Amino acid sequence: MSDENPVTALGPATRRALFVGAGAVGATAFLAACGSDDGGDTGAPADPGADASEDPGATEDPGGGAAPLGKVSEIPVGGGAIFAGAQVVVTQPTEGTFKGFRSICTHQGCPIASVDGGTINCSCHGSKFSIEDGTARNGPATRPLTEQAVAVEGDNIVLA
Repeated sequence: MSDENPVTALGPATRRALFVGAGAVGATAFLAACGSDDGGDTGAPADPGADASEDPGATEDPGGGAAPLGKVSEIPVGGGAIFAGAQVVVTQPTEGTFKGFRSICTHQGCPIASVDGGTINCSCHGSKFSIEDGTARNGPATRPLTEQAVAVEGDNIVLA
């Protein structure tokens, strides 16, 4: 045997790898919890007295028709409104013409933050989309927003 210290498996590089691996596992668990597609918790407190017909994200009412996203009067001409519960942004580029788009940016999946100045805006990286057809007007997004069919029923905007 020699007087040299044997190389052990827990040298500095191995500890670093352990910490990096633990961080990756934690980040993966966090992202998996945040990225759920189950339509569950929206961050709003639950209202035990509310029924499903009052859910702003619902797509059907108890009568079998489409539940309203909002009122026509909520959508300004040349602007729009975001209905986060349904992940839809509705615009009115010209009076009486309503367009619907998925309210998720095509760049990295951030939620749309606002509609103003004639564009649909993502605050994460500055992407802007046309209120007329959802095309990318300002990057980094290059793909248009996904269209969502909407219709006017009375004074309500509904998913078609």
